[in-house]
Amino acid sequence: MNLQTPEPLLGDRFEAALVMTYRLHRSQVRKGSPVPYVAHLLSVAALVLEDGGDEDEAIAALLHDAVEDQGGSVIRELVRVTFGDRVCEIIDGCTESMVQPKPPWKERKLLHLEKVVTASVSVRRVTMADKLHNVRSLLADYERFGEELWARFGGGKVGTIWYYQEMVKRLQVGESVGMMRSLSEAVGRLEGLS
Repeated sequence: MNLQTPEPLLGDRFEAALVMTYRLHRSQVRKGSPVPYVAHLLSVAALVLEDGGDEDEAIAALLHDAVEDQGGSVIRELVRVTFGDRVCEIIDGCTESMVQPKPPWKERKLLHLEKVVTASVSVRRVTMADKLHNVRSLLADYERFGEELWARFGGGKVGTIWYYQEMVKRLQVGESVGMMRSLSEAVGRLEGLS
């Protein structure tokens, strides 16, 4: 049976975020893959919603890479004006760098790891969903491509696995227990590849 609520849980703002997400990322694909990048963003939003996230968190999940990958401060301001300060703050917490060219890989990752420790519950939820989907995608791609997969990533195999291990340590908190368990298990499988 399909239950409906009197008021939609996701409103016009979410619809507008879907459209903006598509427009910003429509020509982008996942690293080393023909998979449209939008698939990742939709998956992250789904994980956030399944974890009990609200509309602002779901919108931030859709747009969590927009500032970093699609225009820096110009896109940040567009998101802020369109969706509000809270959505923008969540995205800020998920963004590793707004400058181009990006700082070196290890430097970016260390700063992001540091930032997530004191982040809000909302930033942590979106970050956790992002990392969970990334690790699941890595595992699926490893099944198809084997060791050649690691050439796609700035940290290579050792650095990539290290980063996700460190992220799990920093995200170990009370909220999002189910998603945290899924992330820990996925990273455990990733560790098994080393």
